[in-house]
Amino acid sequence: MPFAFFVAGTDTEIGKTFTTCALLHTARRAGLSAIGMKPVAAGAERIGERWVNEDAARLRAAGSVDPGLDDLNPICLRTAVAPHIAAAIEGARIEPAKILDAFGRLSAQADLVLVEGVGGFRVPLTDTFDTADLAVALKLPVILVVGMRLGCINHALLTAEAIAARGLTLAGWVANQIDPAMQRVTENLDALQQHLGAPCLGHVPFQPDNDPAAVRTLVLPALTP
Repeated sequence: MPFAFFVAGTDTEIGKTFTTCALLHTARRAGLSAIGMKPVAAGAERIGERWVNEDAARLRAAGSVDPGLDDLNPICLRTAVAPHIAAAIEGARIEPAKILDAFGRLSAQADLVLVEGVGGFRVPLTDTFDTADLAVALKLPVILVVGMRLGCINHALLTAEAIAARGLTLAGWVANQIDPAMQRVTENLDALQQHLGAPCLGHVPFQPDNDPAAVRTLVLPALTP
């Protein structure tokens, strides 16, 4: 069995894809083959004969193995809104079984698979299934990306509670500096370290160049298959 984690965020637009890519590069520098997966993406552009989501393309480029987009991003919706709304607009169905099958195929191709969620931890995918349910179905420990800005402590602690409520393990968290002008960063990091009850995998400084390969401040969680 490979190592695998579900990467969740405290909110949308907090650098979840950037952080996942940085972790993929961390794994590659450690000698592991690594694949990123974006099970559900909403918002895509036409490239050649197919629709391609930008986040999925970035994960594909960061991995050491190229499994193709059909498995890396099995549900690609064109409309850049919440996934269940995009699916309704496009007359599409988000089928968990399709995601689980794709994950199984990816798991056979690399030492590490990082499955990136969409938005925050609890985003509806259907009327009865959300991204937290997906993490449970995949049976994966969670890496939480905390967007470092005002309000991050509350968002992080609420998300950690939601992760625990689903019976999932918080394997670690990454502080991603999305607000370069945030005040009292050290104090906020100390509070998160004290209250989250999981190891900090690193603090990513603000990245104006947006190059995840340049991030050298991260460590991988304890790898337990």
